[in-house]
Amino acid sequence: MPLSFVEFLGQLSRNPALFGTVLLILAVLVVNGWTDAPNAIAGAVVTEALSFRSAVLLAAVCNFLGVLCVTSVNASVAETVYSIASFGGGPRAALTALCAAMTAIVLWAAAAWRFGIPTSESHALVAGISGAAAALEGSLSCIRWDCWSKVILGLVMSTTAGFCAGRLAHGRLRAVKASPRTLRVAQLPGAAAAAFLHGAQDGQKFIGVFLLGTALAQGRADEGAFVIPLWLMGLCAGFMALGTLMGGRRIIDTVGREMVSLGPKEGLAADLASTACLLGATLLGLPVSTTHTRTCALLGVGSAGENRPDWPVAGKIALAWVLTFPGCMAIGYWTARVFLAA
Repeated sequence: MPLSFVEFLGQLSRNPALFGTVLLILAVLVVNGWTDAPNAIAGAVVTEALSFRSAVLLAAVCNFLGVLCVTSVNASVAETVYSIASFGGGPRAALTALCAAMTAIVLWAAAAWRFGIPTSESHALVAGISGAAAALEGSLSCIRWDCWSKVILGLVMSTTAGFCAGRLAHGRLRAVKASPRTLRVAQLPGAAAAAFLHGAQDGQKFIGVFLLGTALAQGRADEGAFVIPLWLMGLCAGFMALGTLMGGRRIIDTVGREMVSLGPKEGLAADLASTACLLGATLLGLPVSTTHTRTCALLGVGSAGENRPDWPVAGKIALAWVLTFPGCMAIGYWTARVFLAA
């Protein structure tokens, strides 16, 4: 039986540690919608297919629908995050460590937004949880490397396939004779699809953390029947959409203006490439970074066109990606040590 909303509220009222964990998860969901979703609409905003506010509203609605629709059919991404590491030490210590992991992700995402760098909350999530679990257990034996292998496979796919698909899409569209207005109109479903799949991917990851938190509160984190209640899908979708409505103009400027110069044709090519890659990863159940997929698609488009990417800017973004795993794992580890010692 899935956990009912009334039962969930009852657990929150009886367990302050779970209440704090849930608040932090919701905060990370808002941050995710705020910092990750702008990648989906960067092309449409830069090419003026949509105004910034209209694009943000479109992304918020599509994020919401993506979480609800795809999770109802295939929840394998949520299962991977749920199982990324094991937590011992009893319910209170386990929830304290999970709180530390969420705190680490908020700190990392806020720093990335401050510098306008489109980092991945998805990778920050698995790294922060793994680091906190390692602090709780005292070693890396608690990390489930089979789940991590899916994350690494998703990383390889999101970067290489995104870049190659961007180059391919630009090459195919180069021969298309269409007015800039027509190309801008064609970007609208592309931006909507990218935002929909962002919700499908990232929404599931936080659903997995929610279920992990409720399981730890009951002193278990077994891998039995994995049932996601509808109210939980709606809650995660709503908070992600709320974060998206807050904007993210700094990140749009970085990926759509500083890193690559986009015209309507380039923007459409990036939409098609990233959507195809995200759809493939979602169908395969791979937890990929929507940020990585989208950014690499933009780089692929730029490298195939006349206006070459600003590689120093791209290098700064890539450095942030490289640092996400060790950085968030270290922050999660030391934050958990501090929280557990308090």
